[in-house]
Order: sequence, then structure tokens, then C-alpha cells
Amino acid sequence: MFIIKYRNIFFIISAITIAISVFVMVTKGFTTGIDFKGGSIIEVAYDKLPDSEVLKSALDSAGFPDARIQVAGERDVIIKTKALSEPEHQTLVSTLSLNGGFQVEEKRFNSIGPTIGKELRSKALISIILVIFGIVLFIAYAFRRVSEPVSSWKYGMVTTLTLLHDIIVPAGVFVWLGKEVDTLFVVALLSIMGISVHDTIVVFDRIRENLKNKLSSDFATTVGKSLEQTFSRSINTSVTVMFVLATLFFFGPTSTKDFSLVLWIGIFIGTYSSVFIASPLLVVWEKFQRRG
Repeated sequence: MFIIKYRNIFFIISAITIAISVFVMVTKGFTTGIDFKGGSIIEVAYDKLPDSEVLKSALDSAGFPDARIQVAGERDVIIKTKALSEPEHQTLVSTLSLNGGFQVEEKRFNSIGPTIGKELRSKALISIILVIFGIVLFIAYAFRRVSEPVSSWKYGMVTTLTLLHDIIVPAGVFVWLGKEVDTLFVVALLSIMGISVHDTIVVFDRIRENLKNKLSSDFATTVGKSLEQTFSRSINTSVTVMFVLATLFFFGPTSTKDFSLVLWIGIFIGTYSSVFIASPLLVVWEKFQRRG
């Protein structure tokens, strides 16, 4: 199949993409949400939406210069700021009414301290590491009967490399776009990993079956045929999910836009890595092992 024949091209594309993503993350850094750094978020509904510049000026004058304003829908406004005490919370609500000039309905208010934010950040990182480790163990066990020409643990290692690829690229895009990283972002990454490894296992399982049935004495040919047999299924499934996520992004609530965006990017990248990277890596590993 052309994927195996031109695998070096796909490897170069991925290497360049990862390098750019890492460069962006290192130079620009993550913009963490209040979930991870602590702070307060309040959502209010107006009878008539005020001008954002007027609202920002009022918040600066009231002692909330770090407040970030996000318009949500036709009448709702979301304000993110430092962690607030109850008196500060009431002052903020009063300020948002612009001295009584607008009717304001408070829809939600959440406040997270910096200690809790730091704890959430640590747990999020641990969750990602544990998921990757668990996936490696599962694949090594599931493919334990596959020992020739590539050992089962190598299937797990290849999956780990593709999973890192699948979370680094969406993270880099998110940083480049200046989006906030919060718990929803972590949930999206974990979801991407689950979907990506599912696609990868489908292809690997077909490789296992074809090896068992002795489809070809050449491992590269076996992998290529396995990709041909699963290619349409992988693409069609991913395109269907991406269509739903695109609909959610354009027509869904503001609170889920970033979530659907990172999922869309991740599923696109995950499908690419499952088809164009994971299986060709097995071929490269088998050739290297044969030469050694």
C-alpha cells in the first residue's frame, strides 16, 4: 500500500508538526484557566448587552484590572478574574450592572483557590501518564501471542509514541491560538487518546489476524494489506465524529466551543497517526530488527 511505500514522507510531516508544536509550547507557554491557577468565574445575563469596552473600563475602575470578558450568546457575559471573597463578589456583581444602568441576572459563580488549582494540575498530569501506562500494558497483554516478527511489547511502545504525537500537536495548536487550558482540555486529551488507541488497535488486530493466517511472508506486505482492509472504516468513523464536533463548535454553547475544537483537532491528528504512523513504525522496527 502507498502508506507503507511512502512512510518516510508521513514520518517527516509528523516530525515537523511535533517540532513546531513543541516550539510554540516552549516559547509561548500555556495559558492556564482558573481550574489550574485558581480564580473566580461568574456568568451573568443582561436585559440588554452593554458595550465590552465600557464594561472593561468599569471593571478596571472597580479594582478588577485582570478581569477577562467573554461574550456568550446574545445576552450573556462570562467574567474570569482572581479568586474573590464574598464582599468582592458582591462588588463585582454591582459593577457589572454599571451603577444600576442594566439589569443583571447572575447565572453562576465559582471560585477556586490557588492550592486547589495546583492540586488539580498535578492530578491532571498524573491522569494522562497513568492512562498512557495502562494502554501500553493492555496492548502488550492483548498482543501477547504475537511474537514474530515483532514482539507484543513493541506494539505497546509504538502506540505510546503515537499517543504522545496525538496530544502534543493539539496542545501546540491550542497554545498557538491562545486558548486557556483547563479541566475540559484535559478531558478532551484523554478522550483523544481513547479514540486514537481504538483506531490503532483495529489496525493492529487486523495485522495480528493476517500474520496468523500467513497472508504473506513479507511483514511490510502484511501490514500494507491490513491497512487496506481497515482504511475506509477508520476514515469514515473519524469523519462522522468530526462532523458532529464541527456542528457542536458552530452551533453549540460557548462553554463547549474550546472542548469541541480540541477534540476535532485531536481526532484528525489521531486518525492520521493511527493510519499513517503507527503501522509503518512497526514495519521500520521489523526491518531494523532484521538487519541487526
